[in-house]
Amino acid sequence: MTRLPLLGTTLSGLKEIVSELGMPGFTAGQIASWIYDKKVDTIAEMTNLSLKHRELLATRFEVGTSVPVQAMRSVDGTVKYLYQTPEGYFVESVYIPDGERATLCISCQVGCKMNCAFCMTGKQGFQAQLTAGQILNQIQSLPERESLTNVVMMGMGEPMDNLDEVLKALEIMTSSYGYAWSPKRVTVSTVGLRKGIERFLKESDCHLAVSLHSPFADQRQSLMPAEKGFPAQEMVGMLKKYDFSRQRRLSFEYIVFKNVNDSLAHAKELVRLLNGLDCRINLIRFHAIPGVDLEGAAAETMLQFRDYLTSHGVFYNHTFLSWRRYFRCLWHAFYSAAEQIKLLTPKS
Repeated sequence: MTRLPLLGTTLSGLKEIVSELGMPGFTAGQIASWIYDKKVDTIAEMTNLSLKHRELLATRFEVGTSVPVQAMRSVDGTVKYLYQTPEGYFVESVYIPDGERATLCISCQVGCKMNCAFCMTGKQGFQAQLTAGQILNQIQSLPERESLTNVVMMGMGEPMDNLDEVLKALEIMTSSYGYAWSPKRVTVSTVGLRKGIERFLKESDCHLAVSLHSPFADQRQSLMPAEKGFPAQEMVGMLKKYDFSRQRRLSFEYIVFKNVNDSLAHAKELVRLLNGLDCRINLIRFHAIPGVDLEGAAAETMLQFRDYLTSHGVFYNHTFLSWRRYFRCLWHAFYSAAEQIKLLTPKS
């Protein structure tokens, strides 16, 4: 019989499990502590549960962690990890050390439905949703997990398109029974899905990053088909109703493409669009990917673009750029997960 994973189960879910098995209610908290605090890999290691209860639990459940199947390392310490799901899919996460910071970029889907013109994952198409446990496993099984300072949900997939599982994972990351992280350590990125953003802002205190890439509707739609369903103009209007002046941070991601969205007219329209919104903007230089007729803007152009924005009150997010610039270049240049198997498998 296939055993169900406990990883990714919230405290309320664990309470339902122990109640169904006839175990005392307090054992739910003990199980949560073993999984999320002590990070054990087996039920047998949960030694403050009676042997009877451990055996009973193990008849139907397992912790559900799985180690990376391969790792691809850069000379600067960045590591791209490849994980395999029980269904045989492959997902990617990237560990990025940067001085005293160490950021992990995690995935929430296998592939993506959004089909953004500049994204290799979009070219792969959508294959499957990740469960909360599969999302958390990218943290739980990370060899460098003890050094992590930040997690960003900016890998494969659109978080707002798998929101139930994403919110479970965020609850576990930030709850006292889970990892007990401050929500300030977690950023969730989205292309902009109205219902998803509204629910995310109500049910989570984590940071929000919105992929923008053009302030003009027609051009943004050509780059990001999601613009048609929820125009950036409407999205910004909705976001202005929320308070981002305290702990929660709002940022906009803007990949700068040569002769596409790097003009003074674009900078002026960005200033107009974001006027009155407490936010930061992350300028990202694009590196070419196969089959996409887009180029990254020159460094001088990006500096001029940045200077115009900052001189008009739209602030550039210095804390994120050093690693994010590298990450975006790295991520968009990678092959799909399936192709990575060929690259990462050692030659016989």
